[in-house]
Amino acid sequence: MAMPPGIRKLALTAHVASSVGWLGSVAAFLALAVIGVSGQEPQRVRGAYFGMAAVGWYVIVPLAFASLLTGLVQSLGTTWGLFRHYWVLAKLVLTALATFLLLLHMQVADRVSATAARRDLAASDLNGLRIQLIADAAAAVVLLLTTTALSIYKPRGVTPYGWRAQQAHRPDRQAQAERDAELPARA
Repeated sequence: MAMPPGIRKLALTAHVASSVGWLGSVAAFLALAVIGVSGQEPQRVRGAYFGMAAVGWYVIVPLAFASLLTGLVQSLGTTWGLFRHYWVLAKLVLTALATFLLLLHMQVADRVSATAARRDLAASDLNGLRIQLIADAAAAVVLLLTTTALSIYKPRGVTPYGWRAQQAHRPDRQAQAERDAELPARA
């Protein structure tokens, strides 16, 4: 089912905006995580972890779900389809996986933020979790850049379902050749 052009462009705009916003907010989260680990001033470190929790829950999580939802709308409302092309399927799997992992990741961010709310963090406090925040955010940036590249380059390759769908929409080649052969004889 193809969307009318105006609706398709609106849906595409929403998808691009939410996806790019997700990428940008994860980059900001990564910067805050680096400040949290490397900062020398206790108030700056605490502020970084408070900011990470707020950005995570109020910006990153909603944008992740918006990106997933608008991507589904785009795929179902355009000729790309959800299961026709490998690159669309790869984006769906990567986006769903990233959204699930984000929710797990936010538990770590909440724990570090809650600890920072109670007291100043020494360099060794929760060091493993603080490093994990950096690693997770960096991995998310790479994953989101990968989904962006898939959207731009659209690698070739249709799934078996996509191939069958393409064949179903093409007229029978033999019948078409016979009709074409009859045209000059009628004229």
